[in-house]
Amino acid sequence: MKIEVWSDFVCPFCYVGKRRLEEALEKLQLSVEVEFKSFELDPAAEVEVDMNVYEMLAKKYGTSIAQAENMTKGIKEHGEQAGIEFDFDNSIPTNTFDAHRLAKFAALNGLDLKLTENLLNAHFVDGRHIGDKESLLFIAEDIGMDIKEAKEVLEGTRFSDEVRMDENEARQLGIQGVPFFVINRKYAISGAQPAEVFESTLKKIWEEEHGALPLQSVSGNSDLMCSDNGCEVEKEEK
Repeated sequence: MKIEVWSDFVCPFCYVGKRRLEEALEKLQLSVEVEFKSFELDPAAEVEVDMNVYEMLAKKYGTSIAQAENMTKGIKEHGEQAGIEFDFDNSIPTNTFDAHRLAKFAALNGLDLKLTENLLNAHFVDGRHIGDKESLLFIAEDIGMDIKEAKEVLEGTRFSDEVRMDENEARQLGIQGVPFFVINRKYAISGAQPAEVFESTLKKIWEEEHGALPLQSVSGNSDLMCSDNGCEVEKEEK
C-alpha cells in the first residue's frame, strides 16, 4: 500500500494529520510506503516577512490582533491531542519552496520522512526560520544529511522541477487544500481526520485489495485543513 501526502511545512493541520496517520499505521501494523508531496499554501510568500502569525491573520481576516490570537486556540487543542505543542507566538511566516526542494534531496537517501517531521517541528514548536538557508542547513545536518551537498542544493535550483511537478499534479487531482492523502492512486482522504478514520479506511482498503470486504464510502470532518485562503479557523465576531 502506498500513501502519498500533499502537505506544506507551514500548515498546522498537516502536522496534526501526519501524527494521526502515524497513529493509525502503528495500530494496523501494515506494510505501507508513505511519500510526502510538495504543496505551497502561498507560493508568492516572501522569505522574510515583517509580520508575525497573528498580524498576518488579522490582516487576512480583518480582525484585531487579539481576535487573531484567539483563532489559533482550536488548532492548539487539536495539536495537543496529537502530541504537538504549537507555539504560534514564535512561528515565523516564510516561503517554503527551498524547504520542499531540500525534502526532495533528502528523499534520495531515505531521509525525507525524518526531514519532514523536523521541518514541521522546527516551524511550529521551535520557532525556527525554515525559509532561511542557514536554518535549513542546521536542520539538514541534524538528521545526518550531507551538509556540503545540501548547501549546493539550496544555493542552486536543483529539485525545483520536482517540487513544481508535485504541485502541478495536485492541481490535476483537484487538490485545493492540505493535508490531502492519496492511497494507491485510487482513494483519497482530505484534512486532518481523526486517527480512527484513517485506521478504519486503511483497513477497509487493505481488505478490499486482498479480496475481503468492499470499500465503504469515507466520511468525516474535512474542515481541518489549510488552503491558499488560510487554515479553516472560526472567526470571532467583532
